[in-house]
Amino acid sequence: MQTHLAPEFAGTADGQAAEAILRKCVHCGFCTATCPTYQLLGDELDGPRGRIYLIKQVLEGEAPTRSTQLHLDRCLTCRNCESTCPSGVQYGQLVDIGRKIVEDKVPRPASERALRWTLKLGLNSPLFAPAMKLGQAVRGVLPAALKAKVPAKQDAGAWPARTHKRQVLMLSGCVQPAMLPNINSATARVLDAVGIQTLVAPEAGCCGALKFHLNDQEAAKSQMRANIDAWWPFVEPRGASAGAGVEAIVMNASGCGVTVKDYGHLLQDDPAYADKARRISELTKDLSELLPDIVARLKSGRPELTQALQQAAPMLAYHPPCTLQHGQKLRGGVEKHLGELGFTINVARMESHLCCGSAGTYSVLNPAIAHQLRDRKLGHLAELQPQTIVSANIGCITHLQSGTEMPVRHWVEVLDEVLDDALTRASAH
Repeated sequence: MQTHLAPEFAGTADGQAAEAILRKCVHCGFCTATCPTYQLLGDELDGPRGRIYLIKQVLEGEAPTRSTQLHLDRCLTCRNCESTCPSGVQYGQLVDIGRKIVEDKVPRPASERALRWTLKLGLNSPLFAPAMKLGQAVRGVLPAALKAKVPAKQDAGAWPARTHKRQVLMLSGCVQPAMLPNINSATARVLDAVGIQTLVAPEAGCCGALKFHLNDQEAAKSQMRANIDAWWPFVEPRGASAGAGVEAIVMNASGCGVTVKDYGHLLQDDPAYADKARRISELTKDLSELLPDIVARLKSGRPELTQALQQAAPMLAYHPPCTLQHGQKLRGGVEKHLGELGFTINVARMESHLCCGSAGTYSVLNPAIAHQLRDRKLGHLAELQPQTIVSANIGCITHLQSGTEMPVRHWVEVLDEVLDDALTRASAH
């Protein structure tokens, strides 16, 4: 794709990055076939190719409008198009650049600004946890739309007390400890069972994805720097007795994981943080990337445990989040390795690649589209007749749960429960 950047963008970091991405696009349209919003709306401008043209026009000097902003807002940033694109167009990076430029040039109505301000500050606020606790206490009388955003109160269970030579860091997340705390403690218990200790840096907060995708990118980068500062003593411990640093930074929310893995790119022009950010990204792993080691250690020399796991494992339908399969390019690992432990776990026979509609704050900002995608996804998952639906991202889990009575959980919670039951059975024999 030929480009002729306007003077205000020529020579800038965003302009150069966008131009390099645009020039890879060959207009083939393969991306439209796997774009959720194009599938629903049938509008070229609500598909990746159309949005690329809109961003190109802005970069070449054409004034963006509210319509431009609307079509960019409707993008879920699921990055399914990147998995489909034969030319390797980095659409996710391009749409971030386009949105930032349009946000600066097109004023939003007061109602939109207020909602976005509330989401940016509210979900990151220390008041979020007590507000969620209050909401859970009165959940039964909440309006349906609000009730869907407030999961039932969950018992986190005990955090393991043992110490191990092998250690990993885990990001607690900004909303996960208040909404679904058992995901974090289940992660710690499963890792403890195979001799890995989970550490948490109390000063680490939101990964930055929330503000970044609401176009407050500088504030998001400040959060990223704060996390790097919080994690660095665990990564590069000082002193003769400090020992080696953690072997990985483990993410059990794929939306956080895809962002932290991108710290190296997002902070590459920051002389004070570029090297540290690259190191953090290199260390970051989705929890599923530890599954081969977890499975091998659980099965090693313990046939009675393997048999007990197979007896206790339920039938699962798995929704792989977009941030895992398209953002991090991790596909098939959860199904393969849980299957080795005896789980019957399947993805939907149709459209397993499509977004469920959660997409961070998207389900709040674009509820009609989000609910259509959710119900479409749940219909395909129900065809598998599972006992439980599992996923790997809190946003997907809470969004899907809002549309079904069937339990929707993180796969590590189910593994934790089955492992506890299997260890009890194995010890009894």
